[in-house]
Amino acid sequence: MTDPLGEKLLKNGIITEKKLEKALERQKTHGGRIGQNLIALGYLDEDTLDRFFKRNPPSPMTVAETGLEVTQIEDLLMKHMLSMGDFKIADLAERSKLSIAVVESVMETLRRDKFVEVKGGTGYAAVTYTFKISETGKNRAGELLDLCRYTGPAPVSLEDYRLMVQTQTVKSAIVSEESVKKAFSHLVLNENVLRRLGPAISSGKAMFIYGPPGNGKTAIAETISRLIPDTIYIPYALTVGGEIITVFDPVNHTPAKLEPDDTIDKRWILVKRPVVITGGELTLRMLDLDFNHISKYYEASLQMKANNGIFIADDFGRQQIEPQNFLNRWIVPLDRRIDFMTLHTGMKFAIPFDMLTIFSTNLEPKSLVDEAFLRRIPYKIKIDHPSEKEYEAIFHMFCRDNGLDFNEETFNYLMDNYYRKNNIKLNACHPRDIIEQIIVNARYYRRPPRMSKEAIHEAWTNYFVEM
Repeated sequence: MTDPLGEKLLKNGIITEKKLEKALERQKTHGGRIGQNLIALGYLDEDTLDRFFKRNPPSPMTVAETGLEVTQIEDLLMKHMLSMGDFKIADLAERSKLSIAVVESVMETLRRDKFVEVKGGTGYAAVTYTFKISETGKNRAGELLDLCRYTGPAPVSLEDYRLMVQTQTVKSAIVSEESVKKAFSHLVLNENVLRRLGPAISSGKAMFIYGPPGNGKTAIAETISRLIPDTIYIPYALTVGGEIITVFDPVNHTPAKLEPDDTIDKRWILVKRPVVITGGELTLRMLDLDFNHISKYYEASLQMKANNGIFIADDFGRQQIEPQNFLNRWIVPLDRRIDFMTLHTGMKFAIPFDMLTIFSTNLEPKSLVDEAFLRRIPYKIKIDHPSEKEYEAIFHMFCRDNGLDFNEETFNYLMDNYYRKNNIKLNACHPRDIIEQIIVNARYYRRPPRMSKEAIHEAWTNYFVEM
């Protein structure tokens, strides 16, 4: 079986077929990604591989290079022109995110068909002309809006989208032991847990983070989301079967700064690797394309928005859908890293499923899913109650962060008279919540916060339910 990355490196002339064969042979015995094996064999260096993953999409200079039909571009430009009044080619290029060369070539056809008129110009070149949509053009644009009200940047083709997702795969993100330790330095974690988290994150494969509530599962998942470095390109929209699917979502995508560069295809926007977090609101509908019957175009599914990034199903098992139904929907994507979408016309198409998927739950995985599904989640990491030593370290940390002096005598009083006496298990969230109670009470009574026996008693009485 060939490797998608290896095939792309081969296609771009970065390696030879013989080198790829050797790397695949080494991968069978040593494991790891194909890129790591190519580097180990001396066929590739890290800088070359890094540059390959960070290639900018080149700006198309012809209609053919856009991957779109000329009629698709014409229709989109017509809808833009309807709300523009007088305009120049550069204005239309800015709105559609197409190059001036592409817009200029399409405008020639629209002028010939009497959809636009030239009002004047400062030179002989079309880029200097001032245009205005004609009455015929207004009628045509109105008809087009009835068919689809999308008037954003020009879409990219499905093939270009697939290629970009594969090129920017989350598996290309380099996660080292040092970076993992640094990222989790603000948390008190068992060393064994940290050792297991590192390889799981680096693998780019799905993981279960489970254990009793209140011990940091969500905090760990959110830390992982900040650990994956780099930026990626996503399209504002893509077209499949003549339909428009919007992908860029300001809620889930954070644009990154990029110096103006006319050589880059502006239909793509540079963003930080996406992190999509869902909780109890998750439904099966969110995992499929959302067709708006008024605007008559689609919004991408959550996993499409998470491509090349991280998808976190927080508090898994508490959603509005049965866990088994959710997992049945994803059993093939997790295994083959390919998902299938369906248009309202009935057309099905495949897209890459490229994300680090994290299921965070306080329920036992075996109570949620069957063995077949668990096999497809290679990493299961339990986050248990902290030890007394870890609990004290967490208490120290929250005291320091809140400007509160840690009192060892009071801490021992808390452990002896409340936890041990009442046989209550330690939770990692307790120090934060107890200290917050102490600070709030002190603020209310206008006195400096102190870690005293009285303050501990008040906080404990407020926080815990009497048994």
